[in-house]
Amino acid sequence: MNKYYYNEPSESYDAIVVGSGISGGWAAKELCEKGLKTLVLERGPMIEHIKDYHTAHMDPWDFPYGDEVSAEVKKRQHKQLRFSWNIKAPHHHYFVDDIDHPYNEPEGFRFDWIHGYIVGGRSLMWGRQSYRWSDFNFEANKREGIAIDWPVRYKDLAPWYDHVEEYIGVSGENRGFDEMLPDGKFEPPMELNIVEKKLQEAVESTFENRYVTPGRVAHINSDKPFEGRTRCQFRNRCIRGCPFGGYFSTQASTLPAAVKTGNLTLRVDAIVSEVVYDEKTGKASGVKFIDKDSKEEEFIPAKVVFLNASAIASAAILMNSKSDRFPNGLGNDSGELGRNIMDHHLGSGAGGRIEGYTDKYYKGRRPNGFYIPRYRNLNGEQRPYKRGFGYQGGASRGNWQKLVAELAYGKELKDAILKPGEWTIGMTGFGEILPDPNNRMELDYDRLDQWGLPTITFYTKFSDNEYQMREDIKNDAVAMLEAMGAKDIYTYDGESQHGIGLGIHEMGTARMGHDPKTSVTNKYNQIHACKNVFMTDGAFMTSANCVNPSLTYMAFSARAANYAAEQVQKGLL
Repeated sequence: MNKYYYNEPSESYDAIVVGSGISGGWAAKELCEKGLKTLVLERGPMIEHIKDYHTAHMDPWDFPYGDEVSAEVKKRQHKQLRFSWNIKAPHHHYFVDDIDHPYNEPEGFRFDWIHGYIVGGRSLMWGRQSYRWSDFNFEANKREGIAIDWPVRYKDLAPWYDHVEEYIGVSGENRGFDEMLPDGKFEPPMELNIVEKKLQEAVESTFENRYVTPGRVAHINSDKPFEGRTRCQFRNRCIRGCPFGGYFSTQASTLPAAVKTGNLTLRVDAIVSEVVYDEKTGKASGVKFIDKDSKEEEFIPAKVVFLNASAIASAAILMNSKSDRFPNGLGNDSGELGRNIMDHHLGSGAGGRIEGYTDKYYKGRRPNGFYIPRYRNLNGEQRPYKRGFGYQGGASRGNWQKLVAELAYGKELKDAILKPGEWTIGMTGFGEILPDPNNRMELDYDRLDQWGLPTITFYTKFSDNEYQMREDIKNDAVAMLEAMGAKDIYTYDGESQHGIGLGIHEMGTARMGHDPKTSVTNKYNQIHACKNVFMTDGAFMTSANCVNPSLTYMAFSARAANYAAEQVQKGLL
């Protein structure tokens, strides 16, 4: 079976991109548009836009067990089930099989690695929340004496944020939160519903420095032309793949742009094992990969390598890329490779019931809610913890979920399904996890996977900083719900049930910095000691902020790819 798409294989390429997700798709698009013959290596199967979204139009009754999966699926995806919403009948096939793709957690440690090996990666399944960083965020480490300083500031990223937002389409509103959350180039916002507007009014009139705004999501929400895509249809089946291209994904957006140039070749079922270092040139000569099915190894040369396999997988590739020059992994002079794993901690918040408004109905299923930007530890405030959190949430009316299976079928059931219940509202905190070198990963060469590659062992834990922050997340949520008059308010905190990873925003492992002695990559995402290898997935992140990171990955990827293309064209790489 031919595993190459768009162009036949070549003996060498200008650039190789490892991974086809959010950052890999952007790297490929920019490199191809700059004229570089580019090979994208994806370890999973092909997922073709529209054609392979098999469940996009299916309803719960079209599946054998409704939304649920079989006992066999649960057995094989037992770690993916830690984020239980992922493993549902319409979309569980996008996530990895944990038996085929094992990893290790020693006693007392836990890492919830929720991911998929498919063309498009998590660009198909992501939450689409898209937020910029400000100088306040980039300067946090230096200001507080934590870890190392970022070698970039907002002015370095601002034009690339513009570039990305205008291309992908981000729905949102500009509110002037510049210190914490810069404005952007937005599509019209998805309007808050009447109960969310009540929350907005109560919060902004009761609390200083707290604001409620529609979530900023990578959805087209206007009739502005986007090639091959149309506006969001408010189906809220995004995780299945959007046949309308309403939200940004590799399949709908960056991959077609790269294909259009004629410079792209895509190879699927290609498990990259290492980046090969040339001792004579002091640069990478290319990559080795293993065919998923035949298990045969192949080497492909290139002038430039972009690692975009995800923070964890990209670090594993570098750690396995050993040579006389780099006995501990390519680019690991600092010893920081595989360290400083970060995420966002979530699972704490509050909810309640809202009386009234039963005459208000909304058409469609809006794939978004409200956002409350970080307000703690600002303007001189000093909480018992560092950094802060934001909230994501929504208000909706109860419906068929309140029904029980034992109810009789017939007119009564149909009427009950069609009659909305009363309003409820909830909000979940997304808190920043500080960089800590003890939160790390290692390769286990005694436990190999079926392709003969070492498995990954994680040593990650929450710190006291996260635990203290979670108390404010719950208490502040209650205070805001009380201010709007919510009834039967409850709190929740899932910290005892999970560790780092469930934010599905893994970051760190090859942090960016000024000094090669304390970091792996420089301000252009290049490995300090091997300048033709770039990392623009979450691996380069030096701190985590409390906002969803994907927009920042895209901006850095576009910036790095344009820089790399210029360097290649000047003969410097």
